[in-house]
Amino acid sequence: MGLVKGGGIPLRMLLAEGLAGILQRPGRSALTTLGTLLGVGSFVAVLGITGSADGQISKRFDALSATEVSVESNGVADPVSGRVSSEFPSGTEEQVARINGVVGAGRLWDLGASVRVGARAPGSGVPAQSGAISVTAASPGLWDVVRPQVEGRVFDEALAEHDVAVVGRSIHRQLALGPLETAPAVFVDDVPFTVIGIVDDAERLTDSLLSVIVPADRVTARWGEPAGTDRMLVETSLGAAAQVAEQVPVALRPDHPTALRATAPLDPRKLRETVSGDLDALFVALAGICLFIGAVGIANTTLVAVLERIPEIGLRRALGASPAQVGTQFLLESILLGTFGGLLGTMLGTLVTLTVALARDWTALLSPWIVMGAPVLGALAGLLAGVYPALRAARIEPVEAFRRD
Repeated sequence: MGLVKGGGIPLRMLLAEGLAGILQRPGRSALTTLGTLLGVGSFVAVLGITGSADGQISKRFDALSATEVSVESNGVADPVSGRVSSEFPSGTEEQVARINGVVGAGRLWDLGASVRVGARAPGSGVPAQSGAISVTAASPGLWDVVRPQVEGRVFDEALAEHDVAVVGRSIHRQLALGPLETAPAVFVDDVPFTVIGIVDDAERLTDSLLSVIVPADRVTARWGEPAGTDRMLVETSLGAAAQVAEQVPVALRPDHPTALRATAPLDPRKLRETVSGDLDALFVALAGICLFIGAVGIANTTLVAVLERIPEIGLRRALGASPAQVGTQFLLESILLGTFGGLLGTMLGTLVTLTVALARDWTALLSPWIVMGAPVLGALAGLLAGVYPALRAARIEPVEAFRRD
């Protein structure tokens, strides 16, 4: 090994002296290292946990939402009548089905609060009035998009020509409709609709569990077209939602595409980047604060060590040690403290990441550059913390040291 500067103390001896200085005060050194340990450990744990969470965001991102497009009228009123009319032409579902990437589509609208709903009283043909219950008109294609769990059946193209209804389980209990075998009926504005199915759950449109759903064709035949309140729910292939949302208004209303508004889900990659970016910025800042506190602790301890060892420094100077060698010794002590804290912090952060991942049943994701770079970060903190104490030690002259002694 070569000499550091100006005279006879090899670098390995300076390292040995620095290590000996740390081991001479194990309690103080442990407490000094604690700040760096917590800072580096927080850094590793934060990046490890957020990295693992990033993977879960993409895994757990609701695939149903990612393949769902909602289309509705922009609500532009007719300049003459002032009435907001439906912007969906006849044959809407067939036109949408021809768009590449569309799996299914269904149209629906709420009949409004003015509709009276009741149930046939047991053993009589008289409808018993009930509280406010939502009534939804739906086309048969909606069931393929909603994919309900149903007792009985839902209406198809053939049954949609009749006065039939599907109700949510809670509505079935509220109206005390009885088993389907008894052909219970609900009355919508005194028009009886035979209940053929009870919805227990649905993959989409879960608010249907709180409503009575009747065929759109029968509603149109009895009460006319909806006043601009209808919308369409479109299921797409994974990754095709944005493209379908752009094409649907043009396909349905080539003469006036702005009359319809298609809403596509957020891109899960952008969502993941936004969430992880916010988390990283927040927690890395907290880890940086811990690391800064650790660096201040190292600087304070090293400076105290310099002041306590002034006679020793003076003796070394008198025996021929140069200012650079004295300063290097204390700088190495500071770097060793930071490195030890970085190594222990890396192990602690990795352990925390693995523990959280196992507890949450995640796949632990920890980048190798984080594991390898964290001890270097600790050493860098020690280096920066030791600059001022090392300069103080290097400036001590032998005569001054002996005078103080």
